[in-house]
Amino acid sequence: MLTRRGFTLVELLVALVLMGIVSAGIYRVLINNQRIYQAQTQRIDLQQNIRAAVTILPAELRELDAADGDIINMGPSWITVRGTRRIGFVCDPPVIGVLAGNIAPAVVKVRNDPQYGARGIDFSTDSLLVYYEGNQGNTNDDGWVRGDLPAAGVPAVCLDAANSAATQYNARLWFTVGQFAVTGMIPNGAPVRAFEPVSYSVYQAGDGRWYLGYQSRHGGGVRQPLIGPLSGANGVRFDYFTAAGGTTGVPTQVAQIRITLFAETAQLVRQRAGTAAYVSDSIVTTVSLRNNRRWVTGAPGS
Repeated sequence: MLTRRGFTLVELLVALVLMGIVSAGIYRVLINNQRIYQAQTQRIDLQQNIRAAVTILPAELRELDAADGDIINMGPSWITVRGTRRIGFVCDPPVIGVLAGNIAPAVVKVRNDPQYGARGIDFSTDSLLVYYEGNQGNTNDDGWVRGDLPAAGVPAVCLDAANSAATQYNARLWFTVGQFAVTGMIPNGAPVRAFEPVSYSVYQAGDGRWYLGYQSRHGGGVRQPLIGPLSGANGVRFDYFTAAGGTTGVPTQVAQIRITLFAETAQLVRQRAGTAAYVSDSIVTTVSLRNNRRWVTGAPGS
């Protein structure tokens, strides 16, 4: 017949020691898994940060035509440009009024469909660039006319067979030398680009880290962090090149922009040696601007 007996003190001590060893092992596994998870999360966030940089900046800069003044100001860690926000098409030749200086009032109808862009045209922040055809038998006078929008657009109808819906803007067009403020110089179907002046610049935030900030220059907009944290004050560098491949500091001569970015993880990552440090990564990309060939080569009409 079997009888129950209690555990001896030695057996209890052995059980407690074994349980402590197993618990310590499980705890170490959990801590290591947590560290690995944190490190992977930080690296993924860093890679996403870099991908955002090579997506946003080239898309913005590729639309620029330096010869038409799309680069307002530039430096090694900042650039101010005309950021395109909407592209549409004129549905009737704009009716151009009496010229006052180099500014003429104009009625510009923009077809509602098709249009392309991240948002609609906002008269409080946007200006227009309207394609100027001029003499249709000569390409030397082709270019863009800048237009201000003093008020919001109003619904209108295109004078086509379908009476297509449009938006009418009472704009002020700024004509340059060689452009004539005459109805018909801007034809039906001419592209219209709505843009706002924006700056991309490296700055140090309140947390002491460095970021690439985005700021609308219309009305002194608030700067917002776009990419970061960066590896320091030189975390983003812009290099500017002419069509011949030489560097330049003249905004109207820029044909390519090289972007070099050094980014860091947002949090410290524990290394194998047990120390914690920020993990960094970098990328270099070059953007070719949409400069018209004849301006790039310096040979009008080519």
